[in-house]
Amino acid sequence: MRSAPPGRHCDGNGLYLYVQKTGTRSWIQRLVIRGRKRELGLGSVELVSLAEAREQALANRKLARSGGDPLAEKRRLVGIPTFAEASKLVVEQKRAGWRSAAYAKEWFRNLEIHAFPRIGDVAVSEVTSGDVLEILTPIWHTMGPTARFVHMRIRAVLEWAIAMEWRTDNPCDRILHLLGPQHDVVTHHKALPHGEVAAAVAKVRAADPGRVDTLAFEFLVLTAARGAEVRGAVWSEMDERSGVWTIPATRMKTGREQRVPLCERALEILEAARKLEGGKNPVVFVNERGRTLDGKRLNRLLRKHGIAAVPHGFRSSFRDWAAEKTDHPREVVEAALAHVVKSKVEAAYRRTDLFERRRRLMADWEAYLAGRGAGTGTQP
Repeated sequence: MRSAPPGRHCDGNGLYLYVQKTGTRSWIQRLVIRGRKRELGLGSVELVSLAEAREQALANRKLARSGGDPLAEKRRLVGIPTFAEASKLVVEQKRAGWRSAAYAKEWFRNLEIHAFPRIGDVAVSEVTSGDVLEILTPIWHTMGPTARFVHMRIRAVLEWAIAMEWRTDNPCDRILHLLGPQHDVVTHHKALPHGEVAAAVAKVRAADPGRVDTLAFEFLVLTAARGAEVRGAVWSEMDERSGVWTIPATRMKTGREQRVPLCERALEILEAARKLEGGKNPVVFVNERGRTLDGKRLNRLLRKHGIAAVPHGFRSSFRDWAAEKTDHPREVVEAALAHVVKSKVEAAYRRTDLFERRRRLMADWEAYLAGRGAGTGTQP
């Protein structure tokens, strides 16, 4: 063996003695692992005997033939995580920047359902473009939004692996042209015509007066806020004396603090919510167990009363009312909905949240729902 010339000398089971021109000798093994030709280093001849190399080569070959991955197993032993383990680490790293624990759960669950069956146990360094393509192909055209989320999240995990120097490329960047364009059918949130909103609110209030979900629903309608913003509202955000609800940037979709003017009826709802719970819980609208309302509870409330809308749809109803029945400027209505200003120039010059004008807008909305007129929104 010491007299072997430079080159690779086969011993069987894919095992080779690799002799370099410098005289350095080591064991390597060539295998087909999950359909790909790979090369494994088994160690220096000085440290690994021929018998040990043959034993390891046979074990690797058996593992590869059974569908396993000897290379991934070797890397796992030196600390490279599987894709599932890496996903957990990425979620923990990103969690502090997300608005809710529910989003972190949904982020991980998305991968758990669609990616883990294929690559969950694969070393993060060994995920290939073929793996990602096989994951996305069945859902790319049938579950478009979900497929895009899966792609984005796989890519994020592999970008983390690159940063950790466990791989040098991201296979997610090479497959989109193979999957082809998506043609999603645009579906909007179910919403009521603004003229039917007052009746819907009255119907719910009459059927379940004083219930926490009834109060939360009416508060959502009156403030034109998002469901998550209402469900997560805490008493420390409420200035009932001034009639202002200040939602911190961490709870806003836009990432910016939002001041919401509270009309008279919204303040009455807060008073009722405080009496209902006793004011001991920091959260405004809590369920029977003293916890934040479930995200689907208001949906169930609307279905129970046969209202053909979802909570988020009432923002659309509000927007249509403002456009059709009032003279309130578009920028005031958009500010009330906490929409991001798309124009960079306009955003750069806007130095106010138009709060007092929004207060008049929300008072007109309250009056409209109470049957006291459309609210002209005429500005002085």
